[in-house]
Formats: sequence, structure tokens, C-alpha cells
Amino acid sequence: MDKWRRRFTAGAGAMALLPVSRAFPAPVGGSAELGFSEIPDGTLAEQMLYALPGKVPLIKKTFRPPNFETPVRYFRTAITPNDAFFVRYHLAGIPQPMNAASWSLSVGGDSAERPMKFTMAQLRKEFKPAQVTAVNQCSGNRRGLSEPHVPGVEWGVGAMGNALWRGVRLKDVLARAGVKASAVEVIFDGADQGAMDKTPDFVKSLPVDMALSDEVLIAFEMNGQPLPHWNGFPARLIVPGWTGTYWVKHLVSVNVSSTPEKNFWMSPAYRVPRGLFSTPTFKSQLYAANEPITSMVVNSLMTNLQTGQKLARGKPFEARGIAWDGGAGIAKVEVSSNGSDWHAAKLGKDLGRFSFREFSFALPTRESGSLVVMARATSKSGETQVEKLKFNPAGYHNNVIQRIYVEVV
Repeated sequence: MDKWRRRFTAGAGAMALLPVSRAFPAPVGGSAELGFSEIPDGTLAEQMLYALPGKVPLIKKTFRPPNFETPVRYFRTAITPNDAFFVRYHLAGIPQPMNAASWSLSVGGDSAERPMKFTMAQLRKEFKPAQVTAVNQCSGNRRGLSEPHVPGVEWGVGAMGNALWRGVRLKDVLARAGVKASAVEVIFDGADQGAMDKTPDFVKSLPVDMALSDEVLIAFEMNGQPLPHWNGFPARLIVPGWTGTYWVKHLVSVNVSSTPEKNFWMSPAYRVPRGLFSTPTFKSQLYAANEPITSMVVNSLMTNLQTGQKLARGKPFEARGIAWDGGAGIAKVEVSSNGSDWHAAKLGKDLGRFSFREFSFALPTRESGSLVVMARATSKSGETQVEKLKFNPAGYHNNVIQRIYVEVV
């Protein structure tokens, strides 16, 4: 009973703040803030703009656990502001805002040479700093646009964000503990917990070669500021190119293992039919007909247009958006205004292969009439957005080419 009470208190402390935050109910019909009409009616009816402590009003998906989506207008710049960054939790037992000075990270496991513990001061002082600009995207982003609809949080297009993450390389921390030749995976746990003892703890793993890559970080800064509480303070895992399920928040332990991790969140959760997507294979986890989701697929989003919008005839209009992929980088974005002819868009500044890449295109407005505006991104690996959804039961990797219907009047 005492253990259960401690867990509940840890989660309730943060969640108790929600009722005193600012709620902004808003109409959903055609609302650019609240998402797309393809989202199920029941979900649209429950949505509202709601401000968590320290956040601007975001699109509320669920209160417990807290899941909040970023409105499209915050993607009009390549870097997503900290206070507008989406919030994603699986477990309702969220730790109260933690004290960085008393926080520590345990490193061990049966394939570590020696168990160790690091404080925040040690990480900052004893390891070389590292940083990367990278997109953090929920695996289920755009799930609510799937047809037929599938269960899960019915995300629109805003369960993602791009930030400059700063911390230390995971491989440097692991080197201090020593990685044995027997290592297969590295396992990560955060301080969030289920409200009940039987709820599976949110534990994720990475292949050891991925964990030892230069890009994977233990980050404690986001866009030059300490991590926000709702985004993993005081430290979280950053796995550039891979979907957000691996970006463990409130990180407290790292274990090097000689065997594959088989908890609920590795199997059966977060898996896709084997071979459906051309993404990296998680080899140590190939013991079923499906496989773990890994890297993101190429995608794009138009950020200053919405269906039903009217454009003034003869007045130049620059359509803008962002494109991203799993780390190859964006090679090109093409835009069509009639559904058939495609023209190259102008790409914005390259902030790195894991970042959003801005693009722009001058839409034709000389004549009155209807336009169907479509953007199609292609990565440097040759991967291009799809015209038809690659359906899977969890609603992952929805990168269907967007269609936005506007009128020139």
C-alpha cells in the first residue's frame, strides 16, 4: 500500500496542476488550431486548446496521461519553441518537477564492466558536451488521419517538434562503465510510472551499435534552456532519426544487456509488420512476424495553408512548409497546385540531416478558381512520400502526401 501511495503521489503532484491551468475551448469546424476533419468526430469533439504549466495552449488529446499536440502555426519556423513543444506520456504517474542537483543516473547491466552512478554535475564537468538539431516525432503522429481508423491516441499532425538538444554522448558515458563484447542491447528507464503496480513500466532498448553511435545523446538542454518538465527534465535520451518512443524522458537508468529486452513496450507494443517499411531493422528483436518501429519515414507539412482558405487573385502567395526524414536529409520538395504537375520548391537553410527543412513555393493566383495544393518530399536516400497509406494496425508512419483545397477569388 505504501508503495502504491508513493507512486500515486508522484504522478498526482504534477497532474494536480492541470485544473488550475488555462483551458481554451474552441470550435472545431474547420479550425486550423484544432486539426483536420479526417480525425474521428468523437476526438474532434473532445479537443480543446489547453495550457499546461509552462506551455502555451496546446491541443489536448488526453489529460491522464497528458498528451498534447502542437498547433500547426508553431511549425512556421524550423525550430519549435520549448513552450509549444508537444507532450507525450504513456503512464499517468509522472514525477513532480525533479531537482537536478539531487538527480542521478545509474549505469550498469550484465554486459557492463562496472556499475556506476553519475550526477548532473559530473555529466556536465567530466564529459565533452555534444549537441544535435533533431526532430522528435511520436511514432503515431497522424494516426487520427488513418482510414480505416485505428485505436490509440488520435493524433493529428502536431505530435512532433524540432529542437537543438545539448548534453553528452551516451557512448562516452557507456565507455566509462565499460561495454562487454556480450552486449546486445542497451536498456533505458525513466522516472515515470504507472498509477497501478500492474501497469508495465515504460522501458525501451536500443541495439548496442545504435547506442554507441555519435548521435545518441543524454540531453539536459533544449534550445539553449533546461529541458521543460513536460519534455523530460532533468535529462532525457535523444535518438536522432528514430521515432519518439525511444526518447526516454526523466531518464534514471541505463543498463547494458546480453539479451533482448522483452517488456510490453518493446513487444507487443511499437511494432509494425515486418518488411512493410524500408527502415533500419532492429535485428535482436526479430523473433516474431512483426518488428519494432525504428526510424522515421520521409514526410512534409504545409504550415500556412488550410483547406477552405481563400487567396486573393493576382496577389502573390508563398506557400510554406517543413520536410524531414529519418536522417538521410531532404534532397527536394515538390509542390503541385493541380494534382498532376509538380514543381521544385525552394529549400530553406539546412540545419542538419535530422532537422526540419523549411521550403517555400509561389502559388499561381493569376486566375480565379480552385487549387489542390500538394507537397511531396524526397530524401537524399531516394525515399519519397507515398500517395496511398501503408496501413498497419497501430497507425504508424503516415506519410501520405497532403492535399489542401483552396480558392483563388
